[in-house]
This record gives sequence, structure tokens and C-alpha cells, in this order.
Amino acid sequence: MSDRSFLDWPFFEDRHRVLADELDGWAAATLGSLDHSDVDAACRWLVRRMGEAGWLRHSGAEAGATLDVRSLCLIRETLARHNGLADFSFAMQGLGTGALSLFGTVEQQQAWLPDTRAGKAISAFALTEPQSGSDVANSTMTATRDGDDFVLNGEKTWISNGGIADVYTLFARTGEAPGARGLSAFIVPAGAPGFDITERLQVMAPHPLATLRFTDCRVPATALIGKPGQGFAIAMSVLDVFRSTVAAAALGFARRALDEAVVRVRERHVQGRPLADLQMVQGHIADMAVEVDASALLVYRAAWLRDQGAARITREAAMAKLFATDHAQRVIDRAVQLFGGDGVRQGMVVESLYREIRALRIYEGASDVQRVVIARQTLGAV
Repeated sequence: MSDRSFLDWPFFEDRHRVLADELDGWAAATLGSLDHSDVDAACRWLVRRMGEAGWLRHSGAEAGATLDVRSLCLIRETLARHNGLADFSFAMQGLGTGALSLFGTVEQQQAWLPDTRAGKAISAFALTEPQSGSDVANSTMTATRDGDDFVLNGEKTWISNGGIADVYTLFARTGEAPGARGLSAFIVPAGAPGFDITERLQVMAPHPLATLRFTDCRVPATALIGKPGQGFAIAMSVLDVFRSTVAAAALGFARRALDEAVVRVRERHVQGRPLADLQMVQGHIADMAVEVDASALLVYRAAWLRDQGAARITREAAMAKLFATDHAQRVIDRAVQLFGGDGVRQGMVVESLYREIRALRIYEGASDVQRVVIARQTLGAV
């Protein structure tokens, strides 16, 4: 049983504690038998089941409401502790419609959010390009105005839910100004003429990923989210919110690794004594526990600040993501070490966690990018 004492911290209200407890029970009863052999089918099943159970109502705010980031973080931490693919499926419903929740018109929100929140439609966030990962301002995909339409041309890659999503939030260059100030955001439904999936990408912790190609793909002008040239600000605002939730997912992975390690060292005996009696093992467990709690403090500080009305939490979110993802890697690595040979055996929880955690130190801003963000924010404040 994972440590639940953090729920008593002043970051949370009673409704958050109820949410965490109810989701933990649902996840324990629902996710243990999930078949991962067909990842696309598993993700569709997860989105549908989470929608039916009501968890996806937290993934996108209704018109006039705001996203509750503490709830988002608690949900991602809890799901990640139980099943990495469940965390992924929930996260993409939020990230994929984050721009609509924060900046969309009432009409745009009503067109998509009811279905994504009910698990009837799958969403995706299409920002990365072959030559522009962390360097969003280097995006070359274009959206050219032509009468009542925009015409999209270019390529996106490493797009989560690519190939199974029903709706994509897409960022393209409309040319109002050089660099970041010339990007805009659009809603693009799957199946739009000129929109093709050109490659499905395989990774060490399987989940749906694809490269997208747009060739003279027309979308109506009403597909524009916000104003022309506002795309970079929209993307950064969305990432500002969801970067904290990536840290929360890493925290969930780390907490599960610690739980598994504690059980292992209590049950495994060496020379007639439990591993837990060895001081070196106790030192590893202590370090893991400290890193888990430190990560949780940073994650829920960032989420709490956003929920208190902070316009931006760039520094706090970057700190949370950097620390939680890097230290989750360390916690999980120690857990694998404590399991010995079983730690690298396929089918073991810690082996799965070892593969799951690595990508979190890359996507939505790699660790070194977070260091740059934190340094610039700190230097600018002095």
C-alpha cells in the first residue's frame, strides 16, 4: 500500500482526497488485467472506460471554468502508479484539448470537449516537427489563408495518439512575425483531406506515436484557436499546466518503484536475514523515500500555485518536471538493483517502470531545456 500521508498536506482540499481515494480503488479494480498486446486497442479501451467512469471530466474544463491542476496531477500520479498506459491515455485527453479548454471559443469547446470528456473521442497535441523539438520557434509547417479556409502544409512527428486520435490540436506558421510570434493554433479532425499518417513509431515503452503529413489540407477559418500569431503563447500556456502533470506521472512511477522495493527487501533473504536488515539497503530505501517526497512537494506546489490563480508557473513547473523525472529515474534504477536479476526480467513491474520513465525526461521539454528555463527565470528575477 503506497504512502498516502501526502494527501494531508495543505496543498489539498477534501475533494482532492476523495478523488484520490476513489480513483485508487477504481484503478486497482480495473487496470490489473489490461492487455497491452495491442496498444492501440488498449488505449481506445482505456479512454472509453475512463470516460464512462467519469475520470475524463477532469481532462478539459467546461466553458467559463478553469482546469484544476491539483486534480490533474493527482489523477496522473495515481494512474501512473497503477498502469503507465492508463496515465498516458488520460494525459493525452487533457493535453490534446488543453488549448480548447484554455483558449477555445464556446462553439469550439462544445464541438469537441463533451466527446473527449466522455471518452467518445480521442485527442492529440501536434507540436513537434522533424527539425524542431524543443525549439518550437523553428517550426516550418505553414497555414496559409485562402478565403474562408486555411491551407496546411508540412510534417509533424513524435505525435502521441497519432493514428488513433479523432481530433488534433495543431500548430503551424501563419507568418504574422518571425520566429515564435508567427505561429497559430488550429483544430484539425482526423480524416481531413490532405492529412495522412506516414509512419507509426515504435518506442521502448509502447504507446501510439506517429508522423503526420499535411499536403494542401484545408480547414475552415473557424478552426483557428485564439488569434493569428498567438500559437506559441497558447502552446506554452498549455505546457505550463501539463508540465506539472508530467512530473506527477513520474512521481507515480517512483512511488510504485519504492513500494515494490520495500516489499522485495522485506521478503528476500540473504544469509538467513531479510535484505531490509542490511544498512546499505536501508540507505537506498531512505534515499528513494526522500526523493519521492521532495518530488511530491515540488509537483503539488506548482499545481497549487496555478490553482490559486497564478497566471504562469513557468519556473515552478520546470523545477517540478526536472526534479521529479530525473529523480524518478534514480528511484526506479535503485529498485531494479535491489531486485537483482529479477529486476530486468520481462513482466516484472520494476522492469516495466524502467522503460516507462525514460521518455518523461524528454517529452514536453527535455531535462536540459528545463534547466535553461529555470536559470533564465532565476536570473531574470535577481
